[in-house]
Amino acid sequence: MTLLPGLLFLTWLHACLAHHDPFLRGHPHTHGTPRCYSAEELPLGQAPPHLLARGAKWGQALPVALVSSLEAASHRRRHERPSAATQCPVLQPEEVLEADTHQRSISPWRYRVDTDEDRYPQKLAFAECLCRGCIDPRTGRETAALNSVRLLQSLLVLRRRPCSRDVSGLPTPGAFAFHTEFIRVPVGCTCVLPRSV
Repeated sequence: MTLLPGLLFLTWLHACLAHHDPFLRGHPHTHGTPRCYSAEELPLGQAPPHLLARGAKWGQALPVALVSSLEAASHRRRHERPSAATQCPVLQPEEVLEADTHQRSISPWRYRVDTDEDRYPQKLAFAECLCRGCIDPRTGRETAALNSVRLLQSLLVLRRRPCSRDVSGLPTPGAFAFHTEFIRVPVGCTCVLPRSV
């Protein structure tokens, strides 16, 4: 339920920006194409300031907001051996009462940082289900009576694509334009009935 306001905000933002900014509508910005930036104008990892200035608050979206804490936790664990957090856990209620939702769920998940240099935001937190089935609350162990599936959220991102800065139409080395795109980001997991026995 807490994801709904963020999703509604992003949908409204896309519609609002597209209404006011021909760049986002895909309509001509300059001679029928979005603006083509050189590497000097816009270094890798940055987005056009005029898009960010219009209120595109990606930091409020869960997949973006989680990245810094995930990277900090990964930095602390970098010298440790891999933990059992990548396997379906045995749920012991007395041990997880104070844990986060993704650890108390009967369809538990973990987050990983997905990095794409041609996307803004470049880093997003993706949820990964830890179990194929779900955890039986009575035994604390995985059961195949239910299936774990990912919950997906639509997120508006900017995608970098090569472009031409001259009349030839051929891509100019190091030059790129930004296009809007909705992607489906896994934000959690839930339990469902299997499609077949």
